[in-house]
Amino acid sequence: MAENHDETGLKSKIFARLTRGEFIKVWDGIIGMARKALTKNEGIDPRYENRDHLQRLIHDCIYAKGGDVSGRARTVELGAVYLHLPEKGREMFHDILAHDFDIDRQVLTDKIKELDEARNQKEAIAAEIDLKNALTPPRIILLKQFSSLPDGLKLLIDMRAALLARAREDQRLYKLSFDIKELLSAWFDIGMLDLQEITWNSSAALLEKLIEYEAVHEIHSWTDLHKRLDSNRLCFAFFHNKMPSEPLIFVEVALVNKLSSNIQELLNKEDEKVEPEQASTAIFYSISNTQPGLAGISLGNFLIKTVVQKLSTEYDNLKHFATLSPVPGFRKWLDPKLADGDENELRPKETASIRARFVCDNAALKLAEILAGEWWRDNETAELVKPVLARLCVQFLLEEKKRDGALDPVANFHLSNGARLERVNWLADLTATGMKRSYGIMVNYFYQLSDIEKNHEEYVTRGHIVASRSVKSFLK
Repeated sequence: MAENHDETGLKSKIFARLTRGEFIKVWDGIIGMARKALTKNEGIDPRYENRDHLQRLIHDCIYAKGGDVSGRARTVELGAVYLHLPEKGREMFHDILAHDFDIDRQVLTDKIKELDEARNQKEAIAAEIDLKNALTPPRIILLKQFSSLPDGLKLLIDMRAALLARAREDQRLYKLSFDIKELLSAWFDIGMLDLQEITWNSSAALLEKLIEYEAVHEIHSWTDLHKRLDSNRLCFAFFHNKMPSEPLIFVEVALVNKLSSNIQELLNKEDEKVEPEQASTAIFYSISNTQPGLAGISLGNFLIKTVVQKLSTEYDNLKHFATLSPVPGFRKWLDPKLADGDENELRPKETASIRARFVCDNAALKLAEILAGEWWRDNETAELVKPVLARLCVQFLLEEKKRDGALDPVANFHLSNGARLERVNWLADLTATGMKRSYGIMVNYFYQLSDIEKNHEEYVTRGHIVASRSVKSFLK
């Protein structure tokens, strides 16, 4: 692929052109046929913004009689109508599905009564089947119809992504989102996904999506992307056979000879000429989910384990598998505590050193003031802050919990996969994003192949976090 791409305005153009643009084009390509089959007229008027009309279209797709051809044509028409609706129109569509095509609770009550009054096993089983059917919302029929059409899974994924933003304001919308998630969970089972390597020779369209979807360390240009796909830099993604041009989740890997401690060095070091056949360590430094509508459907843990297995099979020289990971929840957790002036978050020695150095009454407030500036540019200040922030970061990772798991989402992800918290890396990401997340701190999670299952069980059953001695030493 040529390298002289125009990089001006690259990321602002890609997504609409390649994702939404491709999507609507596919449906517009078949909508004429569908309309002709139904009405003998060609073309479609996209201005369906009347609630009653939308409700009638949905009703006809779910309940209307007819053969497969007319049923498919109605579904295609409705899908195209949905794609052409403005945001408010789509919200109306979601509201109709959520409220008008949910279960009938009176029917449900009647079926429960029939089960309770069953006189024998035959009647009980019949009542159980009727009850199960009563618990299935009519909208499920439509959602399944959508899934069978070209790019229908993508439509449902994007529909759920839109629903997630409103699910808290309306429990019916939450339930609709849950219904879609249940269907997607079955369709995106690990056994139905294909692992593919993305290389510099992959299609331009796929590489553009890689740039757009990268969520951890921004890809700034085609040159930047080329570095990430060069010789000892690899990228793997899961694809679904009904969405062959859409990576669902991808991970970027560097094959090196040591545990990486700085993301800028890992991304930009041009004199590192380690060939894949000579590398001893695989560093997973970025994993990005590309489909917000698949939130809550576990893909990442399978991706990591599948890639580890693939690399260990292909390169017997690889002995170590680890990550260089951000700590996205650290600053969000720490800043409010310091802003409140809570010196209990600091140890006596830390409080004393800050007060002595800056002559202040409240060490927590002073630390908050320091951290609001570019403190890392002054070596003396950075050295004073280093043991305090590093210790607080380890405390956050090991002790702060959300239910029974780590509060930090990245930590929870890798620990639930069976990794060990191996090392804390000081000023490992000096980008604006890195400082905003965790004051530049990054950590290594280590995947010891022989311990993955044991660590996973310890974490998910007991909430026990496996950490190295060097990490634990921060809390002594």
